[in-house]
Amino acid sequence: MIGLVLAAGAGRRLRPYTDTLPKALVPVDGDTTVLDIALKNFAEVGLTEVAIVVGYRKEAVYARKEALEAKYGVAITLIDNDKAEEWNNAYSLWCAREVLKRGVILANGDTVHPVSVEKTLLAARGRGQKIILALDTVKSLADEEMKVITAEGKGVQRITKLMDPATATGEYIGVTLIEAEAAEELADALKTTFERDPDLYYEDGYQELVNRGFTVDVAPIGEVSWVEIDNHDDLAKGREIACQY
Repeated sequence: MIGLVLAAGAGRRLRPYTDTLPKALVPVDGDTTVLDIALKNFAEVGLTEVAIVVGYRKEAVYARKEALEAKYGVAITLIDNDKAEEWNNAYSLWCAREVLKRGVILANGDTVHPVSVEKTLLAARGRGQKIILALDTVKSLADEEMKVITAEGKGVQRITKLMDPATATGEYIGVTLIEAEAAEELADALKTTFERDPDLYYEDGYQELVNRGFTVDVAPIGEVSWVEIDNHDDLAKGREIACQY
């Protein structure tokens, strides 16, 4: 199993930081970036290889690759997303379809979270699950969150931003454990998803799997401080959180 980070997005709501950097390289604690936190978490749970999907301002990630490898003791492979500024992240994850065959812990390049999330996912393995989503069942939800409805013993039933928050079991935080056995089915679902609409999220690919009868499981992360950084308010919160890790 290896680490996988989606870091191809432009993050236009974080300008001027993202005029020259992808969102994953915006600092959240001194020189520490979201990408640094992801790599540190992966290393702490024993992953020694990481793939990073890059696109917007990818030259900034290429320039830091060797330094990041040395700092976190991981070997990094960069995967180019040629449509990063045109299409949404269902395509971005599909670009890593060969990597998925090794089994991955996937982390969004804009999610500031502690290593307890990765530890929770790894501890949840072993009962035949193929895909396990990190789920926050504590946070109060609103319209923007990626909401999830689960059913006892059946896993995810629905995953979308477009639902009444009151009906949701919790929020998907942007971290997933994907076993190698799920790789081909997930890649096919992602392809179906972005071919239907290139603006769709990879979470819509998860929904496609569920619609096909595939069980997508969840692991509640407990009361954890984390944030998805989309705008400057999120960035301020991320900087409050990141210094605690």
